Amino acid sequence: MSDTQTPVLIGGSIAIDHIKTPVAEGKNLLGGSASFTGFAASYFTSPVHLVGIIGKDFPQEHLDLFASKGIATDGLERSEGDTFSWTGSYHENMNTRDTLAVAINVLEDWTPKVPAHAAASPIVVLANMHPLNQLQMIEQLTAEKPFIAADTMDLWITIANDDLHKVLQKIDLLVINESEAREFCETSNLIIAGQRLLEKGPRHVIIKLGEFGAILFSNEKHLTNPPLPGSHLPSLPGVALFRCAAFPLTEVADPTGAGDSFLGALAGHLASTGKTEFSFDDLRRAIAYGSVVASFTCEAFSANRLAHLTRADIESRLNLLKNLTHWP
Repeated sequence: MSDTQTPVLIGGSIAIDHIKTPVAEGKNLLGGSASFTGFAASYFTSPVHLVGIIGKDFPQEHLDLFASKGIATDGLERSEGDTFSWTGSYHENMNTRDTLAVAINVLEDWTPKVPAHAAASPIVVLANMHPLNQLQMIEQLTAEKPFIAADTMDLWITIANDDLHKVLQKIDLLVINESEAREFCETSNLIIAGQRLLEKGPRHVIIKLGEFGAILFSNEKHLTNPPLPGSHLPSLPGVALFRCAAFPLTEVADPTGAGDSFLGALAGHLASTGKTEFSFDDLRRAIAYGSVVASFTCEAFSANRLAHLTRADIESRLNLLKNLTHWP
C-alpha cells in the first residue's frame, strides 16, 4: 500500500462463488464485484471503503481478509438472509463460461447506505450492480466534484437500459467489456462503439478486451493536459485513444473478478496521484496498472492471489509489461 491517504469509495456486490474450471473446482469462494475491486485498490491508497450487503452465511474468514488489507467494512450491511451467490463453469479456453446458478438473496431488495465519512471520498467506484443501486449511491455522495467510475454488464443493458443511461450522464468513466459495448451501441466496430459511448455522457470510456487488453477513449475537452500527438484517429476528432496490452500468462487458473480487479487498480492508482482531474498520461498509466493487477487475479481461484500481493510484485510486473510492449 502507498502512503497516500486519498479515500476510495467502492459499492457493489459481495458474493459467495462456486466455480469449476477444466482443471479444478472451488466452493464457498469469496466473490463479488466490490470484493475484487476493493482488494486491487488497497495496494495503491487508503482508506478503501466498501458498501454492500452480506448475509448470515458469509464466512468470517472473508471478513478477516478484508480487514487484513485495511479495507473498511463499516459500509457492509449485515442481513439475516443468505448472501448473493454465483455458480459458474468455465470452458477450455477460459474466455467462455456458463452461469449454472444465481441466488440473488440479500441483493433483491437492497438499497445502498453510504456512511457519512465515506460519502465524501473524492474517488468513487460503482462496481457491477443494478443501475438503480448505482444511482442511489451517487445521490448520497457529498464530495464537491468526485471522480466517478462505473462498470456494467449485459443484463443491465437488457433489463435496465433507461436507468443505465441515467448513470452514464452522471459519471466520469465507464468500464465495459467488448461484447457489452457492441450490444449497447449496436455495432461490431469497437472504435465506433467507444465514440458512441462517450456521446452517452461519460468523459472517458474503457472497453475491456480480456486477454487482449483494453482501449481507452477520452473526450479531449475533459483532460487536464492535451494528449501527445498521435493519440487521435483522423476519423475521431476530439477523441484521444490508448490501446494497452494485457499481461501475457502461460496459465489461467480462474479469470473470475479480473475485470473488477482491473477497475480497482485503475481507481487506486488515480487516487494515489492526489488528483480528481486527470491527464491522459494519468489514465494511460492507470490502465497499465489495471492490466497488471488483473493478471495476478487470474493466477488462482477467487482472490487467493490478488489478496496476497506486494506493491513490489505489481511494480515488477508493470516494468515487464512496459518492456514487452515498447519499441525504439
